[in-house]
Amino acid sequence: MITKLNNKHSKIANLILKVQLPAYKVEAKLINFEGIPQLKDNALSIIDSNEIFIGYMDQNELMGFLAYSENEDEYQICRLVVHPNYFKQGIAKKLVGNFLNNIAKTKKVIVSTGSENYPAINLYKNFGFKYKNKIEVAPDFFITLFEI
Repeated sequence: MITKLNNKHSKIANLILKVQLPAYKVEAKLINFEGIPQLKDNALSIIDSNEIFIGYMDQNELMGFLAYSENEDEYQICRLVVHPNYFKQGIAKKLVGNFLNNIAKTKKVIVSTGSENYPAINLYKNFGFKYKNKIEVAPDFFITLFEI
């Protein structure tokens, strides 16, 4: 089940971290870049975040989540995270599909990911996201921007 998460509560913020940190450690290894900002998050930074979090829950266990921001022109997917124990079960696909079909119906959606993160790139392309730009955010490390 996909549900909105209240990241302002410390218990929820800690659940988010328990999914986020191991997932981003896998991504860091995949893209060969340890500087992913979300690896530095703690409960307070999650609580203080202005992003809106939706989570994929099964029997009260948070297995993955998507966090986004919104302004008057567009939505931005800020995080798409699945705990490594639940990789390859379609959770990220369900989260993105839910977001696009139920939340982001009327505005442009942008997302960025490490240029070497081929699983994420393929997921976004399968939803119709189009390549927009590639940006060097650290020496020899690039992120790719997509929009739909």
